[in-house]
Amino acid sequence: MSNHITLLAIESSCDETSAAVLHHGQIVSNVTANQQVHVQYGGVVPELASRAHQQHIVPVVAAALQQAGKTVRDLHAIAFTRGPGLMGSLLVGTSFAKGMALALNIPLIDVQHMHAHVLAHLIEDPKPPFPFLCLTVSGGHTQIVHVHSPTNMQLIGETRDDAVGEAFDKAAKMLGLPYPGGPLIDKYAQQGNPLRFTFPQVSTPGLDFSFSGIKTAFLYFLQTQQQLNPDFIAENLNDICASIQHALITILLTKLRKAARQTGIRHVAIAGGVAANSGLRKAVAEMGQTEGWQVYVPRFEYCTDNAAMIAMAAYYKFLAGDFCGQDVSPLPRMAF
Repeated sequence: MSNHITLLAIESSCDETSAAVLHHGQIVSNVTANQQVHVQYGGVVPELASRAHQQHIVPVVAAALQQAGKTVRDLHAIAFTRGPGLMGSLLVGTSFAKGMALALNIPLIDVQHMHAHVLAHLIEDPKPPFPFLCLTVSGGHTQIVHVHSPTNMQLIGETRDDAVGEAFDKAAKMLGLPYPGGPLIDKYAQQGNPLRFTFPQVSTPGLDFSFSGIKTAFLYFLQTQQQLNPDFIAENLNDICASIQHALITILLTKLRKAARQTGIRHVAIAGGVAANSGLRKAVAEMGQTEGWQVYVPRFEYCTDNAAMIAMAAYYKFLAGDFCGQDVSPLPRMAF
């Protein structure tokens, strides 16, 4: 039966509307509509995001089915992101999935968004063997996950305040860079000296992270330097970006190395939107060589929010017979 499953998956946790079709355990289409409306506001506006999802979801689902060469009659189940995420955004995807599953009289599968980021590693080869460690880094989350199997994961470290992706974007905003600023910091950092400026690192117990302190230190650093030289940012942008990026990545890798040594696991993966950062990819690869790890990073389109990862998580839930009822509702703060 597993070889004949065809699933439609919907992702709408934040500001990407995405649909994917999985067939024979393989992703056969993955369509995503981005929302440009948030750029002028310097961040995602929840109300505008949910309206944009309503506009995008029908054409995105239609395109995913068309690209896969499937019709709704071919589907065995419909999967959707239940949480965590923005309530209005999640509600659009959940409601659409429930209505479609009801009309077709097929099962529903609810997916935890962060589980799906981890399972993005199973979309394409090379796939990490179990068990593996996954550093999941995004605008909303920073987590270290001990992955025992596709349906058995243990959260062993997480941020106690802000996510690393938010720290990147806030730092970019302080520098006057447009939203989303994280990729721009990465771009300018490639031309700068990462050791030019140093920022204090907050010590946290165990494998947990903290990024609020470094954001505050960065703000005071910029204010002090600009009082001495109003053109400080413009004259030192590359070095500033390289230095703050280096500091944030160092915090991540210090804990990741600690987790790998504690667990004895040598297969290490990174996932989530910040996994697209070239500085992080390079640093993890270098640490992997030093520590004797095998490192895994998904393709860029599977790092950012996408429905292919939702489909992959749903596939394993389908095999386990783990479905949800029509009484399901979104959970913006859904537990790991």
